[in-house]
Amino acid sequence: MIRILKPGFLLSFLWLVFMASSKNSSNPNAYLPIESKINHMPFSANNLSDTFISSLLQKNPQYFGSILNNLENNGIQIIYTKIDRLKKHKYQFTDHTFNLDSNKYFYPASTVKLPVAILALQKLNELNIAGLDMNTTMITGNTGFNQTEVCNDPSAIDGRPSIANYIKKILLVSDNDAYNRLYEFLGQEYINNSLYKMGYTDVQIIHRLELTLTEEQNRQANPVSFFDATGKLLYNKPATYSHLKYAERNTKLGKGFIKGGDLINEPFDFSKKNRLNLHDLHLILRSIIYPEMMPEQKKFNLKKSDYDFLRKYMSMLPRESDSPVYSSTSYWDNYVKFLFYGAEKSNSIDGVRIFNKVGDAYGFLIDASYVVDFKNNIEFFLSAVIYCNSNGIFNDDTYDYKTIGFPFLKNLGQAIYEYELNRIRKKAPQLSDFHYNYTMQN
Repeated sequence: MIRILKPGFLLSFLWLVFMASSKNSSNPNAYLPIESKINHMPFSANNLSDTFISSLLQKNPQYFGSILNNLENNGIQIIYTKIDRLKKHKYQFTDHTFNLDSNKYFYPASTVKLPVAILALQKLNELNIAGLDMNTTMITGNTGFNQTEVCNDPSAIDGRPSIANYIKKILLVSDNDAYNRLYEFLGQEYINNSLYKMGYTDVQIIHRLELTLTEEQNRQANPVSFFDATGKLLYNKPATYSHLKYAERNTKLGKGFIKGGDLINEPFDFSKKNRLNLHDLHLILRSIIYPEMMPEQKKFNLKKSDYDFLRKYMSMLPRESDSPVYSSTSYWDNYVKFLFYGAEKSNSIDGVRIFNKVGDAYGFLIDASYVVDFKNNIEFFLSAVIYCNSNGIFNDDTYDYKTIGFPFLKNLGQAIYEYELNRIRKKAPQLSDFHYNYTMQN
């Protein structure tokens, strides 16, 4: 698919294609290839004596009884972080986990979009080029390998593609193409090496989404160039090839899968699929909400305006966005708010904002959330995954999202919320830093 460029950008785009074709490979030494190793960074509360979540689930058998009786098949993992304010800008985090196992693979689906969105902003800060920011016009070319070009963005109010608009679409409605464009801007090596250096050595983000591409094609990243309002080139990232070495896996799940309309009676191979465990996802979210509480190694290179931008669009409702604009019929208030709302299309609760990123694919439902209730002065982190594929067949589109997954995540979020409503706090949280004006768009 080729998107047609508006007239004002045509000359610059032709120049881009010429430059891209002459530079179809990056310097293989631009980044150090890494060999990822599976390791654990467990929470302090991840031990046999931590029965908080287990007790909470058992107290609500009407919601969780069948889930608890089928834990192995449902693949549930949960992390809940209780937050207590000690004094100004001082907090105590108490982590509770349930069934957490970083070696138990689940397909992360769209949750990989969160670190990629964050890294896109970090990359801009590292480039530190005058006039180049998240709102700068971003033109994506192609050099083959089943790549596609992007010359304009009809969802943007002015038709210009930009990192800002791609991140908005990722956080508002989990747009796959927006993720792919940022993946191409960053390249496979930068994404994984950056996360590895931060201590996320278990992460493997190695392919685009919703596209049937080979491993080799996913190592190839499109040329990308940025232009100012006059059409002047500010920065050109040539087409790149990833020499990344990542840990080999033998990850096969289920008992069959559909391919070309036929049932293949053997486990589905996830060995070359993206990997992002719940522990790392939870910490990445926490680093955006409370960066001051993270060790230096796990802090992204972001400005205050970057943090505010990410938080605002993570918590914004689709109908509140004026660029892009979303139909409330297709994208209801709680469209990507699995924890707390499940699949409900009702209006969101007044005063409650959820800063989160979800994923759903191959029968896996995932949500990592920071929940705030401004009326009742409540805040907490909650992340969870559940596997909803009772027949063990992949790609048959008969997953148990509606009957098992969404009800579980909704009930889990509300059970933690009810606990938070009733627990005693020594000091009420000051939540003004997370209270954004959603009528003023960036």
